[in-house]
Amino acid sequence: MGRIQEWHPEDEEFWAREGRRTAHRNLWFSILSEHVGFSIWSLWSVLVLFMDKSYGIDPAGKFFLVAMPTLVGSFVRIPYTLAVSRFGGRTWTVVSAALLLLPTLAAAAVMHPGTSYGTFLLVAALTGLGGGNFASSMTNINAFFPARHKGWALGLNAGGGNIGVPVIQLVALGVIGWAGAGHPRLVLAVYLPLIVLAALCAALFMDDLAVTRGDTGALREVVRERHTWLLAVLYIGTFGSFIGFSFAFGLVLQTQFGRTPLQAAQLTFLGPLLGSLIRPVGGRLADRFGGARITFGNFGAMAAAGAVVTCASALRSLPVFLVGFVALFVFAGLGNGSTYKMIPGVFDAQAQDRIAAGESPAAATARARRVSGAAIGVIGAVGALGGLLINLAFRESFLTAHSGAPAFAAFLVAYAVCAALTWAVYLRRPSAVVAEQPVPAGV
Repeated sequence: MGRIQEWHPEDEEFWAREGRRTAHRNLWFSILSEHVGFSIWSLWSVLVLFMDKSYGIDPAGKFFLVAMPTLVGSFVRIPYTLAVSRFGGRTWTVVSAALLLLPTLAAAAVMHPGTSYGTFLLVAALTGLGGGNFASSMTNINAFFPARHKGWALGLNAGGGNIGVPVIQLVALGVIGWAGAGHPRLVLAVYLPLIVLAALCAALFMDDLAVTRGDTGALREVVRERHTWLLAVLYIGTFGSFIGFSFAFGLVLQTQFGRTPLQAAQLTFLGPLLGSLIRPVGGRLADRFGGARITFGNFGAMAAAGAVVTCASALRSLPVFLVGFVALFVFAGLGNGSTYKMIPGVFDAQAQDRIAAGESPAAATARARRVSGAAIGVIGAVGALGGLLINLAFRESFLTAHSGAPAFAAFLVAYAVCAALTWAVYLRRPSAVVAEQPVPAGV
């Protein structure tokens, strides 16, 4: 494994001869690293379940505590994306995995009653580094796969990473059920060797692509592109919901429905697990039918699920709440996959316009690959801010109304706006630039 100088995934002969095997090898080890990164990013969503009254932190303080990683994670996604261009995908995967040791060891040092709230906030902010892993991983994998397989590959990469959220919640459930809520460091003891394993596997089995080096100028091009910001809004609605709900689910169950740490931990993993597993399906459906079509229908379903959860919150009906909330996770996961498929789809369509205007196919394709990689970082960064907004909305909702119902009502309106935006820009009058053509069956 090492530096690959020539990479032509759109060439079907090259893809069949060596590209497919190499791309999939890098994909599997990218998933491992991103999976661990997501687990560390969501670490404080489970550590707060261990924080009883002796820690002296009220529910509003806990919601803000779990919001800190999403805030930091969103900002580090852009430099993490650029790092792939600067250092190479394999090299940066090794570094980014090793950096996860910092928040994990720091949490082990401070996780006990008597630690100041400011210290907890600082250590929680450090776990935002795990959120950056997603952007660099997706940028790297985007360069390995041809357009006809990007939806599935990116969905699988992201879904394997997303599933790190329910996995760490299951680890916490096991710790609480076996040792009780007084031993949070056991969760950290599980992840320290996994971090080392992820870094080691990336060093041994992944590759740097020379074609991704020196692409930092693509960021300037991307931030001037209108579709970058339109797609970022859609990604706030899908991924922002997934990560925000994942971090807040246990706290909502404890605060609104009076669940104990063990009772909350028994339920919190279900939604993130289903949302993670279905993300590749969203990518596959987008490959087949077009990302915009799947995303539009998905936001309609999220709005309907949001209405169910709003009513359940007002009525304080836990069974109905769980059905609606799990449905939100499922549709958020599905939309994550379809929305991410739209990103390379838009820039691949622009490449076809450039070729029709006389630009060489090689130059147009190379431009689409590097610009879509940069766009993934920017859109992923903005989308992650949705997780921050969701936790702040819950914090304000419980402070003022002592219920999550106002927050869920606001989310319902947001999903309706995202559906309208998808229809107006990408479905109602699709131009050659934004209309994604479904991949023929069997391709």
